[in-house]
Amino acid sequence: MKIKILRLSLIISFLSSFFLSSCSNGLKGADARKIPANMKERQLQNVKEGRGFTLGGSLKNSGEFDFASSNELWRASLDTLDFMPLSLANYSGGIIVTDWYSSEGSANESVKVSIRFLSNEIRSDALSIKVFYKKCSMQNTCQITDKTSALSEDIEKKILKKAAVYEKENKSKKK
Repeated sequence: MKIKILRLSLIISFLSSFFLSSCSNGLKGADARKIPANMKERQLQNVKEGRGFTLGGSLKNSGEFDFASSNELWRASLDTLDFMPLSLANYSGGIIVTDWYSSEGSANESVKVSIRFLSNEIRSDALSIKVFYKKCSMQNTCQITDKTSALSEDIEKKILKKAAVYEKENKSKKK
């Protein structure tokens, strides 16, 4: 037992001395005269010296940001569902979920819509729309069913039409 403890302590002391000695050698002090003040120049210098990395092989910083308001498909979806209360709208996650909605005439029936964005392009396969119906009886027992059918197709058509109009408006503004 004492031999195992002695071996273990020797191994631990050897490894710790190895790691500590390797850290102390070769540390360079920073010279403020050699470090560019401009952030872009520092980034380029770090990449050239092998202290940084790039995605895609080059530093791309165009200054353009993709906000939700500039995405025609996202705006058209929100505008189409503006009569329904939203439960979740996450642009970076690419999903919009409405809360349960019922019209004045049907108090025991509700509908909920979920839209997943599969692409930012205005195409027929860019959206995945699900429609759920909730029907409650007088005893407050509710049944929820997935009825992704004609209503989801109508919603999709309306969103795509609005998105195409928004895209056309944006292109005419840029000219």
